[in-house]
Order: sequence, then C-alpha cells, then structure tokens
Amino acid sequence: MSTPKVLEFISDGSTLVVVPLGRVGSLAGEGVIAQLEELTKRLGASGLKHVVFDFEKVDYFGSSMLGAMHAVWKHVSTADGKMAVCNVSEVEREVLQVSRFDTLWPIYASRQEAVAAVSE
Repeated sequence: MSTPKVLEFISDGSTLVVVPLGRVGSLAGEGVIAQLEELTKRLGASGLKHVVFDFEKVDYFGSSMLGAMHAVWKHVSTADGKMAVCNVSEVEREVLQVSRFDTLWPIYASRQEAVAAVSE
C-alpha cells in the first residue's frame, strides 16, 4: 500500500515550488519523511537554489509543517538561497505571525510574486 502524496514539487527556474496537498495539519509517517528527503535531494540538483511554499491547495497547517519548513529553510540559507511562502489563508498567516516565522520568510499573495522575489 503506497502512502498518499502530501507534497508536490515544481521546478521554476532556480526555484523549487513546494505545494502541500490536502490536509497537512500533521505531517507524520515514513512517506512524508521520504518526500521531505526528496525535496532536499532536489535542492541539491543543479540550478535549484530557492524554495517557495505555495499553500494554494490547503487552508491550514500545523507545527509539523512549520518544522519541515524550518528544516528546508536551514538547508536553503546555508546555500545562500532564499525562501518565501504564498497563497496563505488568514489562519495560516496568523500561524506564521504567532510563530514569528513571517520574519524569516516573506509572504506573497501569488506564486508568481514569490518566485520573482526569491529569484532577484
């Protein structure tokens, strides 16, 4: 039995766009760990330097997602890359503000704006 995919990866120039799918309120299990490892491998791929988390397909995430995002940010920042988030709901924006992660990762209204900003 395969684990449902919870993250989609899209390359956009030097940026890897990560799109959480469905419910990511709690990320757990081997399948998610494998997908996060795949994300790290893709970042090591030639030309991919920046990350944008696009929350267009979900309206909530929890502390596990924040932990995963922080781990990705640490990897990106050590490689002089940038990270941003986009298409967040009001609840997601509040989670980012309360956790103060909005001071690390700029929030944009659209994927296009976020990708353009990290690519500058």
